[in-house]
Amino acid sequence: MLLQMLPDAEAVAIRAVDVIVTEAKEAIGRNGVFTLAVSGGRTPRRMLELLAERPDLDWSAVHLFQVDERVAPDGDPDRNATMLADALLGRVAPAGVHRMPVVADDLHAAAAEYAGSLALATGVSGQLDLVQLGLGADGHTASLLPDDPVLDVTDAVGVTEPYQGRRRMTITYPVIAKARTVLWVITGAEKQPALAQLLASDATIPAGRVGLDRSTVLADDAALGH
Repeated sequence: MLLQMLPDAEAVAIRAVDVIVTEAKEAIGRNGVFTLAVSGGRTPRRMLELLAERPDLDWSAVHLFQVDERVAPDGDPDRNATMLADALLGRVAPAGVHRMPVVADDLHAAAAEYAGSLALATGVSGQLDLVQLGLGADGHTASLLPDDPVLDVTDAVGVTEPYQGRRRMTITYPVIAKARTVLWVITGAEKQPALAQLLASDATIPAGRVGLDRSTVLADDAALGH
């Protein structure tokens, strides 16, 4: 694990973009394609805005996936896809944009469909090049939520029970465990207790069950309690 301590949220976003672009260049040089999964929520927005401004990233070789998504109508402000469109996709054109199909009568069938998209993009290895994760104050990451049955799902994509008013679709531990790189982007004083537990690999929180051996953790002073 590599832990990088940065002064504020802006510095975290800037460094996260540097990591993503470096990993993208390596992957494209190696395989001709870069598979990237990004999380929703407030913290990654600035990262995505800055990523759209990097002229040295070949978007024609990027396949973009969602780490998780709220079950809400298309265009709803609760949707991570809405933020993704506003912050990034209005300015760049990836080779593939794979949005989670949460507007569906059968969410579990839709999750299986998304797992199929992941499999097609990653091939036999099933390995995403980079998975970007955040951290909730309650210790959740992706939409791997405390005390939710989704924590024990072994398929690539699962569906949660209602959480903060919405069910969610999420990639699962097996997908994260296979990723070539896991990039944690963590900001804010409210994250201090959960970040300490994550760094200790405390399995009593969902994030603590993610192995840190291939992780880069970017955290600001507030999240680290400095």
